[in-house]
Amino acid sequence: MFTRNFFIAAKSGVAAGLLLLLNACGGGGSNDFPPVVTAFKVQTLQYSRPALIYIGGNDLRTTMTVESGGACSSPSFSSTSTTSLLAFNCTVTQVGEMPLTVKDANGHVLYQTSVTVPKPQVTLVTSSGSVTMELDPAAAPITVNNFLSYVHSGYYANTLFHRVIAGFVAQGGGYTSGLVKKAGQSAPITLESNKGLSNLRGTVAMARTNDPNSATSEFFVNLVANTFLDYQSAASPGYAVFGSVIQGMDVIDAIAAKSTGTQNGFTDVPLTDVTVTSASQVN
Repeated sequence: MFTRNFFIAAKSGVAAGLLLLLNACGGGGSNDFPPVVTAFKVQTLQYSRPALIYIGGNDLRTTMTVESGGACSSPSFSSTSTTSLLAFNCTVTQVGEMPLTVKDANGHVLYQTSVTVPKPQVTLVTSSGSVTMELDPAAAPITVNNFLSYVHSGYYANTLFHRVIAGFVAQGGGYTSGLVKKAGQSAPITLESNKGLSNLRGTVAMARTNDPNSATSEFFVNLVANTFLDYQSAASPGYAVFGSVIQGMDVIDAIAAKSTGTQNGFTDVPLTDVTVTSASQVN
């Protein structure tokens, strides 16, 4: 005769068997399935700015990692991420080819690709027209990062091209109307004039005092090839080029053609204000 205890034991055995079967089939939860990456989309990608990259797939987890070979700092997944779509954020620190490798929590490679980070471009909207500059962080990273920090903070709004010398340079970035020094400048930066970039026509360089490491916010556009401003030696370090005008050089030439005079002790000042109304990173 079968006892009650036998039926209880049999029932428990069946339940245990079903549990094992479910676990073998992955029924124990999504963590039993390996993550699979099926799609990869770059939403935003600009040098010095936060990148947003979408990773699509199945059973994705925020314990996964995305490696960039050091080209993207402070990586993280957004709190809006799901098991089918991860939103990956980081700050872009290099230009050119950026490798991206997606790995699971155990370090197994799930997906590999690469994306191209373009050189940053900045558009100045002035009272004489718009000017777009392309910057070269690979050659002059300290100078480019310094310039972009002023751009991102809105510092250049309402500054002037306050020093214009035909056949030489057009300089701006430090004064407002009435030749008032604009407050809020950051600490001076290290001079990067020996990086192989030359003060050719259309290039953009940092203005400074007699102290080589004194550049802050002021910059100038070379109206002609001013190669004598290039690095010559430690005793004659020159001026740091960090980019070039790629659109709107005609606007710079028009600014250079304006009549100038002396105001408040400054020479070569345009008699009619040439104002930068805004500066923004556009690439």
